[in-house]
Amino acid sequence: MDMVKIIVALLLFGLALVSSLQLKPDDLVAMEDYQRMVELRPLAVEFSQHFRNITQKDLDLPSTRLPSQQDLQCLADMSELLGGLTSGSFWAIKMFDSWGTFPKGVIYGNLMDMGNYDECIGITKAIGDSHAIKGKYCFAGLSLAQLGIRIRTAVCFPASCAATHMDTFLQQLLQKLLNIQITQPLVSEDSCRTSDREPNDALTIFTIVLVSLLLACVILTTIYDYFYCEDQTQLPALIKIFSARANSRALFRLVEPNSNPNVIDCLHGMRCMSLIWVIFGHQYLFALLAPNVNQFRLKWWFENPYTSLVLHGTFSVDTFFFLSGLLLVMISMRSLEKTKGRLNIPLMYLHRYLRLTPIVALAILVYMKLLPLLGDGPLFDSIKFDDYNHCKSTWFWTLLYLQNYATPDLCINHSWYLAVDMQLYILSPIFLLALYKWGKQAAAGIFVFMLLLSACLFSTMMIKRYPIFLEIGLTPDEAQRKLYYATHTHAAPWLIGLLFGYFLHVNRNRTFQLNRIKIWLGWVVCLALIFTSLFVLYPFADWRNPALTMLEEALYYTLTRIAWPLSLCWVVFACMRGYGGLANSFLSSPLWQPLSKISYTAYIFHIFVQQINGRRMRTSTFFSDYDVMLIFWGGFGFILLLSYVMYIIMEAPFGVLEGMLMPKRRLNPKPAASTEPQMEPKISETSKAALEPQLETDTTTDTTSSAPSSYHS
Repeated sequence: MDMVKIIVALLLFGLALVSSLQLKPDDLVAMEDYQRMVELRPLAVEFSQHFRNITQKDLDLPSTRLPSQQDLQCLADMSELLGGLTSGSFWAIKMFDSWGTFPKGVIYGNLMDMGNYDECIGITKAIGDSHAIKGKYCFAGLSLAQLGIRIRTAVCFPASCAATHMDTFLQQLLQKLLNIQITQPLVSEDSCRTSDREPNDALTIFTIVLVSLLLACVILTTIYDYFYCEDQTQLPALIKIFSARANSRALFRLVEPNSNPNVIDCLHGMRCMSLIWVIFGHQYLFALLAPNVNQFRLKWWFENPYTSLVLHGTFSVDTFFFLSGLLLVMISMRSLEKTKGRLNIPLMYLHRYLRLTPIVALAILVYMKLLPLLGDGPLFDSIKFDDYNHCKSTWFWTLLYLQNYATPDLCINHSWYLAVDMQLYILSPIFLLALYKWGKQAAAGIFVFMLLLSACLFSTMMIKRYPIFLEIGLTPDEAQRKLYYATHTHAAPWLIGLLFGYFLHVNRNRTFQLNRIKIWLGWVVCLALIFTSLFVLYPFADWRNPALTMLEEALYYTLTRIAWPLSLCWVVFACMRGYGGLANSFLSSPLWQPLSKISYTAYIFHIFVQQINGRRMRTSTFFSDYDVMLIFWGGFGFILLLSYVMYIIMEAPFGVLEGMLMPKRRLNPKPAASTEPQMEPKISETSKAALEPQLETDTTTDTTSSAPSSYHS
């Protein structure tokens, strides 16, 4: 019994199983259940007392089935465990010490107790020469229908016991203690973890070797560059491709604003701010999925004005599509003028594919094979943005950029944006050649086409009754694919960017003299569109107000796809023509340039860091905007570090190599990425995801070759 008292002191179990949203004082049945639970001792103590003389009868086997070898081994190990607890064996005490409890603060939303994961799976007790008892960590979940909640707590058993054995033991115990009939399984094998890991398969070993070889190439060429290459303008080809010194010099080279007339300096800031918005929004998704002790308070979080900035982070996607269309037309129209209307379409496609695909291919391998090796914890399979097992069967759709239509099981969810951007890029020669040949008439036709696509989006929502569910920021799977992943639903921002880029190209030599009234009017209209898009639905965040009608949702979703890029048109125009003021000073700061160049890699790999952080959680968290910001900025530092490494070992080398091999392209002796979002037939990129960033490969026909910068959202 001394050991039992030690367990009680160590575990400090408590119980409060009642929901403030559903428990009523006159609900006598729920109150009786609650009172019985409050009177319980810690669950580990109750278990050790109830099964202290465990027998084969406790396995509760059907009379028609004899016990299997696993049944007998589990029973033997449980007997050894309970005997060790009685005799004071430290390993047995640790196994019960690692149990969770029925969580405290259920009224506030604390529905999970994770116990001590590492203590449980770290237990190994040798029993004879050929057998050892190892700890097996699982979650036991109990649904309380009358209270409308499901609580989860950690349990630790010998690894020889299957989830069905644990479920049998716990059902017997809880039915006796609480006098309730349990109809659903308490323990699932999917929630269980041990210290044993599957041996690395051939693809995992290949991924590790590939990343190691790339790192080795970078390290060796950098050392050679540092010690033997005094003339940095005459680097050997291999050194130029892999040297971190050479590529970092290009990455961190800052160019003063307005030093190149072919560069729109404010696009760096717009790209980086959108990238940060994407990553910040995704961090909130992980925070909402986490085991928060104040989960029921999230209802009121949705009613905060600040929350609208998070929930509508998807506008960063429209920003990237706008920038992609803008840069595409400005780059290509100048090229068309120089070649008198000739456009090498196959070369354009090849260039775009070679720029985007190597980093995506590496990401598929890293997410699928390296993430499981790094992100280990009790929530390994609970907090996840993607199911990377889908990569085994759908990876090729990602490399073909058809995943948004071809499969509902995306390999990397936020890569859908790459598919949309690539598909729009494939269609772009039609618009570019039309603009070159027919000018304003073609622009008018494109504008009408944009309105027709917007009408199609509106009609789809009204006919199919697809909601946008703004209170959680997500839509059901089918609606998500039809409203968010479909290419035509994002064509409006891209086409507006295309038309605005054509406007800037046609008027590139024109001087606009605007008086103060017109300038102020432009900014007022711009800000009105931005704030209306972000906050017009704020009154409906109050759950006491009537919900949006389908017509209101369809109008909002359709019109904001147009309003948002229109507001960006003024921002870019004002910054280019000297009417940007503080906005231009901020967005055009040279400090944005390095982040702008690695934004594509940052977008692709930011979920990797956030996924690891989520899977490594060992305790419940407290949700607040400040706490999420603390997690975000800490994670953002590691995202930048990982992005820099991936940029140096993969994106920059392939960008330089592609620049050397592609025909009819001028090479720059300092190859990596140019600081400008510029223009030429190697167009900018975009990448986004239910809150994500975009990529840009910017160069000008007359300037240097740049590595694919990126936008996402």
